[in-house]
This record gives sequence, C-alpha cells and structure tokens, in this order.
Amino acid sequence: MDLSFLELPEVLKLIFYPRRDLSVGAGVACFVDVGGEVRLGCKFYACGEGHPAILYFHGNGETAGDYDGFSWLFTDRGINLFVAEYRGYGLSGGSPTVTSLLRDAHPVFRRFKDVASEEGWDGLFVMGRSLGSIPAVELAYHYQGEVDGLIVESGVANTFTLFLDLFGVRVSGELREKLEAVSNKAKIREVRVPTLIIHAENDTLIPLDEAVELYKSSGADDKELFIIPGADHNDLWFVAGEKYYEKIRDFVERHL
Repeated sequence: MDLSFLELPEVLKLIFYPRRDLSVGAGVACFVDVGGEVRLGCKFYACGEGHPAILYFHGNGETAGDYDGFSWLFTDRGINLFVAEYRGYGLSGGSPTVTSLLRDAHPVFRRFKDVASEEGWDGLFVMGRSLGSIPAVELAYHYQGEVDGLIVESGVANTFTLFLDLFGVRVSGELREKLEAVSNKAKIREVRVPTLIIHAENDTLIPLDEAVELYKSSGADDKELFIIPGADHNDLWFVAGEKYYEKIRDFVERHL
C-alpha cells in the first residue's frame, strides 16, 4: 500500500522524534546504504562467534548509540546485538518517513545477515520495541524462512491507526480498512516463526490490549505473551529487571 499520504509534516512530527548522536562509545558502527546517497548508522555489539544474534529496532525517541550502555545485558548472556537505525537518527542521513521506516528495514536486514556471516554468528532473531515493532514485524513477515524467531516489545497491533488515533488524527471508512490491512496485526497472522511478545501491564502509550491482540493474531504455533506487572511504556526494563533479559535469553536459546 502507498503510505505517502502519511508523509505530511504534521503527521511525521507525531511519529518520529529524531536526534543526532555523534558519540563513538562502545560497539562497532556499521553503515547501511539505503539509496539516494543516504546511509544509516547502525551499531553492533559482539560477544563472539557461535552465538546467536538479535537485529533490534529501537523506539521513536532513541538512537542506536543509546544501547552503548545496555548492550552488555545482551552480550553477557551470549547474544550478539545489532541495533538498526532510522533516517535522521544518530549517525544516519536523511529524514524519517513512514515509507522509509518499512523500506529501509530490508537493506538493514541484508547487512545484518552479512555481518552475522562475517562474525560467525549462529541463529538470527528480529526484535522491535514500540515504533521498532513495525520494521521488525515487516521483516519477520517477509523473511521468516531466514530467521529463528520474532520478539516484539511494547509493540502495536493496529499500527498506523493507533498512532493516528493517539495523536487525534482520525481516519475512518475505506482508508482505515486499507491501513488495517497493512498493520502489524495483519502481517503477524502470516508469521509462523516462534514469537515472544513483551508488554508492560500499565502501558499508558500503547495499551496492553494491543499486545493481547498481537498475541491472538499471531500465526505462530509457538508463541508467548510476557506481561510485566506494574510497569509502564518507558520503565518496563527497570521494573522487570533481570527477568526481562532472562526471558529474551531463554526464548533465543530454546529456538536455536
């Protein structure tokens, strides 16, 4: 579906919160050409060959560099972490749009696979947090024969209609039906790879109902909904503590 009608400045500023991050920090910068002389500044954090890897799409107010301080929580558990980036964020060129969010995920996935091969990583997973659930589900939908599992954290089921509704942009009728047809909920029905859905019980931005709807819609036989009691959208890592990362590690290890 052509989503260019969502490229209006007043809509984009509600969905994306890009910021530059030019710090070097930990990890390895990995640039991905996405066309039009635009490169995305992704980063990866390696724990070693023979270990599985997660391609991670972050939330709309974060950058890949933000994970310099969190990557060890994955690598210490034997998981290589490759954090994708969006246009206009971090070290990346261009400006973010809904179309590029989906389109750019594909060359990022190909680069992730190349790095995984070069580094000797064994077992590939795709994960998306909040806004990042959109490209993560997009890739699981298109490349499920090439990944071992999908993880959605604080994700959205009704994708564009929920975001627009949250910010008071109302759509109805035929347009709403078309948007629902390309939503995470619609795509995940066709995803058969093992799926883990993580969500905060008291999420005030993306309601828990969205996670429940994603879980029910998932076409995977092996699927799990992990709800973090007492947590909100932006504190679930801290509320869950070790359990958050242990759940991810256990999921990955079970599906290698």
